[in-house]
Amino acid sequence: MRRLRPIGLMAVGHACVDVYQGSVPALVPFLVAERGLGYVALSGITLAATLLSSVVQPVFGVLTDRRPLTGLIPVAMTTAGLGIALVGVGPSYWLSWLAAALSGLGVAAYHPEAARMARAVSGGSHVGMSWFSVGGNVGFALAPVLVTPLIAVGGLSLTPLLMIPALFGAAVTQLALRSTHLVAPSKQSLAGADDWSSFLRLSAIMICRSIVFVGLGTFIALYAGQRVGGGTTTTGGVALFVLFAAGAFGTLLGGRFATRYGRVRTLRTSYAVAVPALAGLVLAPGPAFFGFLAVTAIAMSIPFSLHVTLGQDFLPSRVGTAGGMTLGLAVSIGGVATPVLGTIAEHTSLGVALSTLIALALTSSLIGHALTEPDIA
Repeated sequence: MRRLRPIGLMAVGHACVDVYQGSVPALVPFLVAERGLGYVALSGITLAATLLSSVVQPVFGVLTDRRPLTGLIPVAMTTAGLGIALVGVGPSYWLSWLAAALSGLGVAAYHPEAARMARAVSGGSHVGMSWFSVGGNVGFALAPVLVTPLIAVGGLSLTPLLMIPALFGAAVTQLALRSTHLVAPSKQSLAGADDWSSFLRLSAIMICRSIVFVGLGTFIALYAGQRVGGGTTTTGGVALFVLFAAGAFGTLLGGRFATRYGRVRTLRTSYAVAVPALAGLVLAPGPAFFGFLAVTAIAMSIPFSLHVTLGQDFLPSRVGTAGGMTLGLAVSIGGVATPVLGTIAEHTSLGVALSTLIALALTSSLIGHALTEPDIA
């Protein structure tokens, strides 16, 4: 019971910071409507929010392995919120690009230390880590719920109000940090030798998963309008909510399935299920579209928290680095590939671009057969 409260608070904080990762795709339809941005330009905004995060995140991971940086967590959350708050301020594309990059920097600073602390507080429990991880999924899911009605009413000029979740999350996280001092060591190291070959295989799986999920997050709102019809912003907001809410449910299932069936087996099976689900998502018109979207999100999210504990067990002497890579970098690096998807969409169609994601889900499942459970698991 002593572990429940700090994990719950950290999950709430995780939700608040990942609202800003989900806010970027939620803003996409409005950037199209107000500023007339094309697929490549939209991909650039996503790239701005993820590229800096992808480059800097390993550095923060290394730093957290050397010394605790718990005080950085609320500062990072505030920075993530400030960046998104500035995206709609002024008409300049490049100012919006820089604001998105600032948000990405905050996200990069948050995840490695937060993942290390969550592992310590949860005692390495799959279920405990799934609750912390699902906080991020909840944040993604809440993003369109917060962003779409607000910006639909007042336009991009209201993005400064999106700073509120960051301020709330920082306050909650301060409470969590006080609680974790009672149950968590200042620095955690697991027993065992680092298995870099397995970690690199896991990293390849996570990169494929990240490209799929970030690609869907960037373009699914626009694609929903094409496949289902209706207003782009309204239908797109519903699609994003389904994507992220179903993803949160899948993350919770991941901890349960891992406890019962094992992490690696759960990972392989989940990605295999995602292959036909993605095919249905690309091809299905009408309401069936949302059903395939939900199944895809669940299947792609079941392994999410398992990536974290597997990565930390593959690199037991570098828990911070592993946590930053699995919980942060593996999420954000997918944004690097979104300009490629945008280019394919502009030269062919959005459906063709999204169909390329099917091969990545299949690749994740196949690479999963090269993994075995860590000896220290």
